This record gives sequence, C-alpha cells and structure tokens, in this order.
Amino acid sequence: MIHSLRFRLVASFTLVILVTIGAVFFFINQATQTEIRKMEERADQVRTNRMEGELAFYYIQRGSWSGIQPFIEQWGNLYGERIILTDSDGIVVADSEGDLLGMLHDPASPGRSLLPRLYGNAAGTLYIIAESSDSSISSLQITFNAIGLFFIWGGLIAGAIALIMTFFLSRRILAPVRSLTSAARQLGSGDFSQRVNVKDRGELGELADTFNSMASDLERAEQLRRNMVADAAHELRTPLSNIRGQLEAVRDGVLKPDADTIRSLEEEASLLSRLVDDLQELSLVEAGELKLNRQTKDINRLIEQAVTAQQTQAAAKGISVSADLPNKLPSVSIDSHRIGQVLRNLLENAITHTGTGGTISVSARQQEDSIEVAVADTGEGIPSEDLPNIFERFYRVDKSRARATGGSGLGLTIARRLVEVHGGMIEAYSEPGKGSRFTFTVPMIEQVPDNTSE
Repeated sequence: MIHSLRFRLVASFTLVILVTIGAVFFFINQATQTEIRKMEERADQVRTNRMEGELAFYYIQRGSWSGIQPFIEQWGNLYGERIILTDSDGIVVADSEGDLLGMLHDPASPGRSLLPRLYGNAAGTLYIIAESSDSSISSLQITFNAIGLFFIWGGLIAGAIALIMTFFLSRRILAPVRSLTSAARQLGSGDFSQRVNVKDRGELGELADTFNSMASDLERAEQLRRNMVADAAHELRTPLSNIRGQLEAVRDGVLKPDADTIRSLEEEASLLSRLVDDLQELSLVEAGELKLNRQTKDINRLIEQAVTAQQTQAAAKGISVSADLPNKLPSVSIDSHRIGQVLRNLLENAITHTGTGGTISVSARQQEDSIEVAVADTGEGIPSEDLPNIFERFYRVDKSRARATGGSGLGLTIARRLVEVHGGMIEAYSEPGKGSRFTFTVPMIEQVPDNTSE
C-alpha cells in the first residue's frame, strides 16, 4: 500500500497543502512582527514627545521638580515602562519604581530623550526604560487569534478535498498505467498481440504509442523467427529428402549408381552445403564477428568482373546484362570479396526473376560522400505489400516456397548485412510487371574508418 502510486499521490497532495499553509502562516507572522515593531516605535515616540512637553511645562510653571514623583509613577503604571527623571546634576528627582530617589543616576543607563534647555541650562534628563517583551510571541498570538483558526479549518477542508480529488484523479491517471502493466505482463508471457488503447495526448499517450509500436515490432520479429525456423527446416528437409530418396532407390536397385545419379546427389549436397554456409555467414554478420579485409579498390572494375561472371547464366535464359559506368569514380575502401558477393547475389536474383528477352543493367554514380551502385531489371517486379520484407530471412514473394526459383532464400538478407557492415545502405524499388531496381551505397575512401573489422 505504501509503495502504490495512489498512496504517493495522496501523500504528495497533502504535503503540498501543509507546506503551502505553513509558508503562508510564516510570512503572515513575519509581516505582523514588523508591523508591531513599527507601531511600538511610533507609540514610544508619541509618548516621549508627550512626556517631554508636559515635563517642560511643569518645570516652567513651578521652577523646580518638586512634586513630580506622583506623575512619574502614574506614567510608569500607565505605559508599563520604568521612567526616571534626573535634574541638571544627574540626581534622580523622580523614579516610577521609587528605588533611585536622591541617588546619582548611572550615566551608562540608556537615555531616551533630553528635556528642552531652559534659560540656557538643561533642566534635567528623562530616561525611559522599556520592560522586556517578546514581540514575536505577541505577534504570533495576534496572528493565531486573528487568522489561525481560519488556516486550520481551511487546511482541514483543503486536505479533505485533496483526498477526494486524488481518489478520483488517481483512478483516471492510473487506468492507462494499469492497462500498460497488464498488457506488458501478458506480452512478457508471450502474447505479442497485446495492445493498449489510451486516448491521452500527453506523456501517457506517448508511452502507450511506444508500447504498441514495441509490441508490433516484437510480434513481427516473433513471426519472422517462426517463419525462419519453418523455412530453414523446409529448405534443409528438401535436399536431405532428395538425397535420402535417391540413396534408398540405389540401395533397392531402382536407380543405378551411374554418373547421372552421382551428379544429382552432388547437386543436392552442394545446395545443402550452400544453405548451411549462408546460415553460418549470416550468423557471423549479425553477431558482429565477420572480419572485413578492406583495400582500396576501383568500383568500376569490380562491377565489370561481376557482370562478366554472370554473362553465361544470363545468356542461357536469353537475358542481356550490361554495365553503364562513368569513366572515372573515386576509389573506395572495401572488402572486394564481400561487395562482389553483394553484386553476385543481386545479379543472380535479377536473372532468376527476369524472363527471356529481358535486360539487366548495372550502373554506378558518385553521391556526396559515397558511391551508389544500382542493379535494374525488366523482370516480373515485386508487389508493394511484399517489398518491405524482401530483405528478411527466407522471405519469398512466392508464398508456396516453390524451389523452382532456386536459391537458399538468404541472398538478399546477406547482401543487406554486408552493405551495412561497410557503412552503406541497400534499398529496393519495384513495380509489378515493370521490373525492379536495387541500389546500395559504399562510403568513399575519405569516409571509411581506419579499422578493418566490423
């Protein structure tokens, strides 16, 4: 209970109210003390002036201080202060407490005011000694009596209102938090379909949107993982089944172990080996353990070599492959074997999906800080709903996973990873029935870091 958000909200509201009331009460008390001091100073000055005037008038009328003691005692009782009057020689002629009459007054005692000089001589000196009083206690009593009860009742009412408001507000505030907590708990147990519906436009709404986006990414990643496992099992099962079937046929005498049978087994074993190699290579790239042997290379020459290597395969299908390259491009620092593998994967993919009589062109151009290489074909194209997923493992536009197209289903995934570890990016553009265009970039030599591994 003490760690719940609702309890902390109530405690926070209550603390804020108490601090606010206490601060207001403190400042009001300070202001009251200041005003009381000012009032006391003005009252003292008025009393002093009044007593000086009456004493001067008394001395002028009588010519001496005889008979002044009753007046001084009366003033002392009236004002609550000790009043001492001395003559011109400093002898006490009147004392409101009657203790110092006839004695020489200690000149160290504070004098409050001098009487007017009469006939050129000082008639006497008036001393007013204020009794000790605590103005802060007086002001506190005045403040409490005047507004203290108001603050107490106001604080109690404000506290009750705060508790009621906190109860309802906390339910409203905590509702999306509870939804997020419940959805996160179910998401953690493997239910990636969980989403939260929060209409708040503030931080909680942003948090809900972030959670929903994360849940969508996790659901998609989980689906891709399941597809990868299923596709890997399918791709491995097919050549293994073929090899096993042919071996059983040879064992049963249905097939003869001649050159054709051995060549067929070798092709299936080669396909199986290539799939395993591709999976291993992809795992190395994604784990960041693939070593790159970077060297300064001419990208034009590397493209020409890749195009020449694919001419025979393309000619067998009646496809024209050409390179459209500028005369001179800046050198790049790349692992030529890996970038050549990217080009080979893209060209093989283009040949696979381009029909007889089609064309494939490879071009390159300089951008601000990189070289862009493009492989364009006039093949069947890629549907727009499949285009965002073509670089995922084992993803096939042909949902039946027919093996007539050949390949392991990892070529484009590996190509993307190899481009990314070089510091570039790869993209695909396509329109069904009009062909596809794959582009990738590699940084120019000035932009390449010194390290030779990614």
